[in-house]
Amino acid sequence: AKSCARLKVYLRLNVPQADKYNETGVYMADLRIEEYNVGDIGTNCYFIVNADTKEMVIIDPGGDGADLIRRIKERGLKLQAVLLTHGHYDHAHHARMVADAFGVPVYASEKEEATMHDIQKNVSAMFGNPETYDADVYAKGGDVLDLAGFKIKVISTPGHTEGGCCYYFDGNKVLASGDTLFCGSVGRTDFKGGSMSELVRSVKEKLFLLPNDTAVLPGHEARTTIGYEKQYNMYLA
Repeated sequence: AKSCARLKVYLRLNVPQADKYNETGVYMADLRIEEYNVGDIGTNCYFIVNADTKEMVIIDPGGDGADLIRRIKERGLKLQAVLLTHGHYDHAHHARMVADAFGVPVYASEKEEATMHDIQKNVSAMFGNPETYDADVYAKGGDVLDLAGFKIKVISTPGHTEGGCCYYFDGNKVLASGDTLFCGSVGRTDFKGGSMSELVRSVKEKLFLLPNDTAVLPGHEARTTIGYEKQYNMYLA
């Protein structure tokens, strides 16, 4: 039986300079992925680190903010931004704590603002901790963020929430998929604002256009690749 491989993205040291350019001549920073399981229900929070400069972005700090802040400081990393794939409690709970500790902005999709401001839509009330969230920058689908030496494309992927998005690290073939695409599955759509038909369209019409060897970093459970999900994800057949 097939199962999702636990992909490992290795830190490449002493890379020949010529290898750091893609086919269009754009410089590609060495990218290191660190994964931390945080919060009440085990959300995957990612440090995406530029190994050349120690600059980084953090994706979905949904809990354990004090520990994440400590890790960043102890290792001398330079946080540039907090990126939210969507506004649910388990992904956004400690976004502002982490951002304020380093004086950096929080990014989210412009279409997710209503979810973040609604304690029912952001499911914080369901978790017994009603609260609202906000971002400093509400990005549009198709925007390219220039952060920590990476070109990060914002891909609008409604379905799990009304305004969820994914972040594609162009040139590095890494996708932070939040709760849109999982290893062998997709995000649930029974929360307020969810839509299975929209979610399937988001994956098939947007994410499945990415290269097959794109590493997918989901919001929960194991990593996967676009090619694997095209072939084996029964929800997207």
